[in-house]
Amino acid sequence: MSLPERTFRIELLAGSHDRESFACGNEALDRYIRTHAGQDMRRHLATCFVLTSSDGPGRILGFYTLAAASIDLHGLPEPLAKRLPRYPRLPATLLGRLAVSLEQQGQRLGEILLFDAMARALSSEIASFAVTVDPTDDAARRFYERYRFLPLGLEERRLFLPMSEIAQLFS
Repeated sequence: MSLPERTFRIELLAGSHDRESFACGNEALDRYIRTHAGQDMRRHLATCFVLTSSDGPGRILGFYTLAAASIDLHGLPEPLAKRLPRYPRLPATLLGRLAVSLEQQGQRLGEILLFDAMARALSSEIASFAVTVDPTDDAARRFYERYRFLPLGLEERRLFLPMSEIAQLFS
């Protein structure tokens, strides 16, 4: 007997999604999806996307947020900065939060969420030089570094991936 294949869907956070039962093991991220994500969307501070499955369409398996940001030109590696105009700040897309529920961790859903976020940033009609992230811990940092995110200047934790490299990933 074969099990039915599960299909995943990534969509905007809506009232039909069960935010209360989401738990990823990071209290700040759990609290964010439960109490702040909807408010941030209504205030146009961030857009929250959720990963659901055909076997439980209201159940959130993971989520991420995107928001507008900017980065300091002088924080970029010199070889990259030399090829850019001398604007003091460059537009960027902030991948602010990314989390996968505890029961789904280890199934590469974080990778699905990351690639969806990068695809949305790349296809946006609003210009963005790079996607930036602020990893919450060393494990998150290693996750992003596996996908070629680089340190951004002197900021201790912030990483970035130029949109030109994201475009190559999808070509």
